Amino acid sequence: MYPEPSRDCDFCPRLHDFIQVWRGNEPTWHNAPVPAFLPTDPQNSAKSVHTLSLAAYPERVRLLIIGLAPGLRGANRTGRPFTGDYAGDLLYSTLKEYDFAQGTFEARPDDTLTLNDCAIVNAVRCVPPENKPTGAEINTCRQFLSPFITGLPNLQAIVTLGTIAHQSTIRALGQPVSKHKFGHNVQTEIGKLRIFSSYHCSRYNTNTGVLTEAMFREVFKNVRDYLNDNHQN
Repeated sequence: MYPEPSRDCDFCPRLHDFIQVWRGNEPTWHNAPVPAFLPTDPQNSAKSVHTLSLAAYPERVRLLIIGLAPGLRGANRTGRPFTGDYAGDLLYSTLKEYDFAQGTFEARPDDTLTLNDCAIVNAVRCVPPENKPTGAEINTCRQFLSPFITGLPNLQAIVTLGTIAHQSTIRALGQPVSKHKFGHNVQTEIGKLRIFSSYHCSRYNTNTGVLTEAMFREVFKNVRDYLNDNHQN
């Protein structure tokens, strides 16, 4: 099993101190490293239960989505990746469209949303001030990202959301970034893994036109086509 940061992880002092401040400001929030979101027991998929409390099934994961870090009022508040802010609205609606998720997304961790053969994790598990982790913090948190990736025995594809998540993923796989450069809807291969990079689904990117919903959906259409072809082969 892959290692997980403790609730009071202090490997990155700046992030640890920032979370301590928000524990005082908002004591009912998650305010801790955010765990990965994994597929759970399909028999419970239609029940309104706290998905983080169900048994996870890493062996079912064929697609891994890697984001940058929890948002302050999103995953840092709710404890589930991309839950509680706009980025999750776009991501989860897209995942449902291509059958990577099911249920109802209500932007809270106890909704009925579950994942189908995919998982979601952030390159940096703790919320950074101004959504900007330092290089040292990204490197430090890779001690959790690298074994998480290798701990998914049936993984075939990765979607990286944004440049930082992409570069940390490439380094987690032991490859030079220069040979696997980031670009929206660009694909690269490392061993048996196909890497699909995408602009991050943030409100800023969509409001400024850097990323349209159609552009984002196209990435996941390509992923679904790739996985379907692999399954047939």
